[in-house]
Amino acid sequence: MINFPCAKINLGLNITAKRTDGYHDLETVFYPIPLTDALEIQLAESNSTSTNPCDITVTGIPVAGNEQDNLVVKAYNLLAADYELPRIQVHLTKRIPSQAGLGGGSSDCAFMIRLLNKQFQLDISTVKMEQYAAQLGSDCAFFINAKPAFATGRGELLEPIAEGLQQLDGYYIAIVKPNIAVSTGKAFAQITCIRPSKSCLDIVKQPIETWAEELINDFEQPIFAAHSKLEEIKVKLYQRGAIYAAMSGSGSALFGLFAEEPIELSANFADCFTFVAPLK
Repeated sequence: MINFPCAKINLGLNITAKRTDGYHDLETVFYPIPLTDALEIQLAESNSTSTNPCDITVTGIPVAGNEQDNLVVKAYNLLAADYELPRIQVHLTKRIPSQAGLGGGSSDCAFMIRLLNKQFQLDISTVKMEQYAAQLGSDCAFFINAKPAFATGRGELLEPIAEGLQQLDGYYIAIVKPNIAVSTGKAFAQITCIRPSKSCLDIVKQPIETWAEELINDFEQPIFAAHSKLEEIKVKLYQRGAIYAAMSGSGSALFGLFAEEPIELSANFADCFTFVAPLK
């Protein structure tokens, strides 16, 4: 059985408070986009010599680290502690770049929970799947439904957005991801926590033409100061005709929303990962 974990962008991201558990409270709008990985599971071969209950093969964009530390395997192990699961073989094809702020790893593990639930008829409710996913990462729960949502807390408290931001239907999204690694910890350390006077949820319900003046990602200021190329990419997206452009999450991917398909985007960002697609 196969499914296609999707990436997300953040429409606004405000860091509102430092928590006693070391994390931060935030407000953001998660929006799924049609950039996907591919995740397939099969029963393990009977003659397999592996002793792992869940083996994984990763192709496409390389993923650093031990394969048994992959969030997809951790999702399997999390469910296997409560349900009887057979030994399986997983094939993950990575198309969503890592360290991008696009939620690729979080999406993979949430879609793994969904896939295991369906494949082995575990009958786990959506709420329970979200609770499992939240144990694996702050934004993982969003990908259980993967529909536009206003997120608070660490990103795990989700409020579905009525009508799913239909004003974006027919627009094009462009993603530009340079080969830059961002230190999220350093970025958090430089942010002054404050609750904005207008919530990003309220702003995204306004006409898209108003977003550039009001819809802010708090990470941009400290991260752009450390990596000027990221700010240059944002400027270029506006120069190419974006109605709104911003960094997603803590970067280093940036996105632009266009009324018409941007042509030859990769030629303008030759040293970057680029992706263009219509929204719905």
